[in-house]
Amino acid sequence: MGTNVFPPGAAMAKRHPLQNILAPLLLPLSRLYGLGGSLRRRLARNGALSQWKPPRPCISVGNISWGGTGKTPVTDWLLSQASKRSLRAAVLTRGYGAHPSTLPLRACPGVSASECGDEPLMLASAHPDAVVMVDPDRNRAGRFLEEHDPPDFYLLDDGFQHLSTGRDLDIVLLDKDDVPLSPFPGRPPSNWNRVIPAGSWRERETALDDADIFLIKTEPEDWPALVPALKARLSSRPRPVFAFRMAPVGLRSLAERAGDHAGTRYGDASAITGPYAFVCGIGDPSQALRTVTEFFRRPPANMLSFPDHHDFRREKATIEAMDLPVVCTGKDAVKLTSLDLAVPAFSLEVSAEFFASLSAEAVAGDSSSCEPETDFETWWNGWLTRHLI
Repeated sequence: MGTNVFPPGAAMAKRHPLQNILAPLLLPLSRLYGLGGSLRRRLARNGALSQWKPPRPCISVGNISWGGTGKTPVTDWLLSQASKRSLRAAVLTRGYGAHPSTLPLRACPGVSASECGDEPLMLASAHPDAVVMVDPDRNRAGRFLEEHDPPDFYLLDDGFQHLSTGRDLDIVLLDKDDVPLSPFPGRPPSNWNRVIPAGSWRERETALDDADIFLIKTEPEDWPALVPALKARLSSRPRPVFAFRMAPVGLRSLAERAGDHAGTRYGDASAITGPYAFVCGIGDPSQALRTVTEFFRRPPANMLSFPDHHDFRREKATIEAMDLPVVCTGKDAVKLTSLDLAVPAFSLEVSAEFFASLSAEAVAGDSSSCEPETDFETWWNGWLTRHLI
């Protein structure tokens, strides 16, 4: 495969190997961390926490563990669905790593990724008919929109633990490593209920009682093995489960992005006929590597992987020194574009592709119901129609 370069601190997995080795020492701290989260959630359930509830439908897109579960691609998918129905959605996001000049800040082309954050800028650029508001105080951003430019509905980015904002729907994302009863070959043990710092979960599994539906990022070939695990893990909280994968859409030249073209012209794998380098700074680089290898039907000759939300401004010389066409993710493209690289550079655009489901009855073990849940697009459009004002 050539040389793979993973700088210190690069995010290679959702759980560090040391967390497994030191688990007996870390478990007491995990119990304390989990207890704190449980108490806070109990206060929210009992109405003891101050909360602002938007007057329009509010949908939280969140997860139980840190990073890499596909929240941004799912949000992108939901925004695309809104556009198809001529609905105007607003995303309320803290903008991880952003340094806004004013709050709240609307992310849009022309605002730098360092000011508004890479993911907000990517979403805003891809969906000009939506509004993406960056503010650590998401309630302030929501109130601002209600006063000045109210949308049809809100998407609360990374919102499962953001209990100060009321919501009408909690979409909770899982990763295929969160639920297995036994690990997949070559994969780490299950993350199930492994709370920080011993694991990657932000809360104990009891928090999942508040989920309305589950989305799980996996591959079609892994789905059959996950079904019995999902039923075993979730039988006490039966909710619809929808499986999705990250499907490559096509290549987009970074030069085109720099020109701020409104069109979305994508090339196929023939745009790069020889060796290429893959550069990424995302939560799950292994997933991105699988996707880019699938798209080109060959692995990269070189790979540079950095921590999630990496800045890249100091990496220009390193990237150019590989002397290869560069491929990056759409999230990284909003930062790499400004480097004006001296080598051909492309972003591999991907989208969430839903391919399987389980009904709540099937999750509960109702043997009389063997029918899968309807497809997610039908489910989502039905829910939204019922809740729109």
